[in-house]
Amino acid sequence: MQKLSWRSSTFWATFTTTFVTICLAEMGDKTQLATLLIVAESQSPWIVFAGAAIALITTSLIGVLLGWWLSKRISPKVMDLAAAAILLFVAILLLWDVVQV
Repeated sequence: MQKLSWRSSTFWATFTTTFVTICLAEMGDKTQLATLLIVAESQSPWIVFAGAAIALITTSLIGVLLGWWLSKRISPKVMDLAAAAILLFVAILLLWDVVQV
């Protein structure tokens, strides 16, 4: 795999796809709601912003490093199949939880 230069269209396509996907996935999730509640309670928006931003950077770094490590050992097709199997398993568990009511 080649390194991406910040001037290449591939760089910007990868950056934009990552930004939009993560931004939409995080919008309105429990982390954002928890951050909102912490700000309301503490009345310190910039301190909460700094703490939340560092926490999200840290979790993203863990994901990137784990993904990079796995990509050196497992083919993309196997990773896709594993992710699909995990998501299918979670969906079945959620469906089972709803059906049992």
